[in-house]
Amino acid sequence: MNPLLMIEDDVRLSQMVADYLTQTGYTVEQASSAHHGLERLQASPTPALVILDLMLPDLDGLEVCRRIRQLPGEEAHTPVLMLTAKGDPMDRVLGLDIGADDYLTKPFEPRELLARIRAIQRRQEIARGRIEAPSTPVMRFGALEIDRDARRVSVHGRPCELTSYQFDLLAVMAERAGRVLTREQIMEAVRGRELEAFDRSIDVHMGRIRAAIELDVKDPKRILTVRGVGYVFARQQP
Repeated sequence: MNPLLMIEDDVRLSQMVADYLTQTGYTVEQASSAHHGLERLQASPTPALVILDLMLPDLDGLEVCRRIRQLPGEEAHTPVLMLTAKGDPMDRVLGLDIGADDYLTKPFEPRELLARIRAIQRRQEIARGRIEAPSTPVMRFGALEIDRDARRVSVHGRPCELTSYQFDLLAVMAERAGRVLTREQIMEAVRGRELEAFDRSIDVHMGRIRAAIELDVKDPKRILTVRGVGYVFARQQP
């Protein structure tokens, strides 16, 4: 397995995380600055995943994530788990919007970090066909087609670009078509945990999904917002 890369200027925290993850079978490389981390990303072998702190001395973590997604080749698809300060929901929203796969707020339990890493990697393995996804029929809703086995989404035969996590969100909604789901229920079904209080990062993902599958993002017909509750996947479009 390729090593994990932790870009974190808090040397003590970085070493603590590296020691813990090493005990669970991972190899962890550490970078104490954004520029060092970006240099390592473009070296061989490509890291299996990047643990990225938002507050870095030489470059904002959001900009680092943006640059990762602009790298040539497979490096651009390297999973990114972002570390954010508690009480900064806008940073988390921006990070997900730029392309981070998940986030974890400081302070955090190493066991939760490990669980997040494994969940991201499992989604990656399913997306690459290395392990099997749950076998379910292709779901079709008018022009929208969701293939769980192939993890592909298309509208009128046109492929839709979604991250692995966004695909999981869409599949969870589609499997429960017609049911109003709270944000907490959706996130728990995908991540296996409850949503943090006042967290609205799921809204960013829903916006991305709508942009991919809806004809008019400003007037969605498939994923509808239920004010004060959550979302519903419309079984039939009005």
